[in-house]
Amino acid sequence: MGKAPFIVAGVDIGAATAKAVILNGGKELLSFSIMPTGHNVARAGESILNEALEKAGLSFNALKYIISTGYGRKAVEFADKPVTEIICHAAGAYQMMPHARTIIDIGGQDSKAIGLDDNGNVINFVMNDKCAAGTGRFLEVMAGVLGLKVSDLGAVSLTSEDPCEISSTCTIFAESEVVSLRAEGRSREDLICGIHRAMSHRVAIMAKPVGLKQEVVFTGGVAKNTGMKSALEKEMGLKISVPEEPQIMGALGAAILAEAQSRTP
Repeated sequence: MGKAPFIVAGVDIGAATAKAVILNGGKELLSFSIMPTGHNVARAGESILNEALEKAGLSFNALKYIISTGYGRKAVEFADKPVTEIICHAAGAYQMMPHARTIIDIGGQDSKAIGLDDNGNVINFVMNDKCAAGTGRFLEVMAGVLGLKVSDLGAVSLTSEDPCEISSTCTIFAESEVVSLRAEGRSREDLICGIHRAMSHRVAIMAKPVGLKQEVVFTGGVAKNTGMKSALEKEMGLKISVPEEPQIMGALGAAILAEAQSRTP
């Protein structure tokens, strides 16, 4: 087995989690890592890359080029270049699913919709990074109210037979509404399903200006929530696909761009 001609990395520092991807020159995924960002963004960048390198059995000196992305991209001082997360998410999702024309990305602290052309280029995007509603943080708050782990929400919501109507779009008001409905005796599954529906409605409104076109790809940590995927499909009236590891699309795209950049003389 021949040695890869060069190795590159993508580092995505999100508000909630940090991700790193290691690729070889043939765009083969050698390793990836995910961890909480924590309070020290620069340290998170170093830690996540070191973990990914260790998984791949490589040292930092093996890397030919590194691109950083995400809200903390400029804090990654060892990166050769920072690139906006919109470009990187598009590159990562298109690499994994070339038929993608719309990307719905929901992370811990923001959500975004990205429209792609037939070549994977970004033609339009919208982003919500000012309000917790429509983000993973919204689900964290609701899970806390209901005494569940965020990872349990999807499976529980799919058992609902009579979803609650959650009318508030503000996280604080929605929390109060859920508390009141719970006091009325509504089941957790109906409450969670209602929460997913309310969140999907908000995301669909946000994404509408982009123009929802098949294939729709759902990325970000919230894409692991099967209940949220189901709610989005019903709200949008479209089939949604989820990559095998939806949380690393930004880091993967950064690594893909790093691979292309490393070929530039």
